[in-house]
Amino acid sequence: MKRINILIVLFVTCVNVYSQEVVSDENNTLEYSSFGENINTKKMISFDMALEKYQKLKVSDTIKVKFSATVSDVCKAKGCWMKLDVEGKQGVMVRFKDYGFFMPKDIEGKEVVVSGYAFVEEMSVQDQQHYAKDSGKSEEEIAKITKTKKTYGFMAEGVLLKK
Repeated sequence: MKRINILIVLFVTCVNVYSQEVVSDENNTLEYSSFGENINTKKMISFDMALEKYQKLKVSDTIKVKFSATVSDVCKAKGCWMKLDVEGKQGVMVRFKDYGFFMPKDIEGKEVVVSGYAFVEEMSVQDQQHYAKDSGKSEEEIAKITKTKKTYGFMAEGVLLKK
């Protein structure tokens, strides 16, 4: 039994090291830490272009897209979600495919490239309150959440975090 536990620990360690390898663009000018599936910066669009695509979607529509943005918030409990924002524009709630990887909890203000599926959803009051709690919001702020909300969601298969 001890051998199996040791093998499991070694496997998890190897997977974790592999999933955070450093990658660079084709000009070797930018370095990123990689999380989840291996992705690159080719065919990446801007956050503004991604928002234009979101505006054309109806609830439950999905499109595959890769874009860059700045992290405005991240789950303080585990790093199991992050929010991408631009001042004055609706943000995008990013979750990770199959809960297969997490992001560092201190990446607010950092640039990321996300690759996966964009969608529009109606987020329940309960889910909004849960994310607000994970984000470290006060009980007063959480109590003010009383209505479902149309949100832009993203299921990331892979993420590049600019170093």
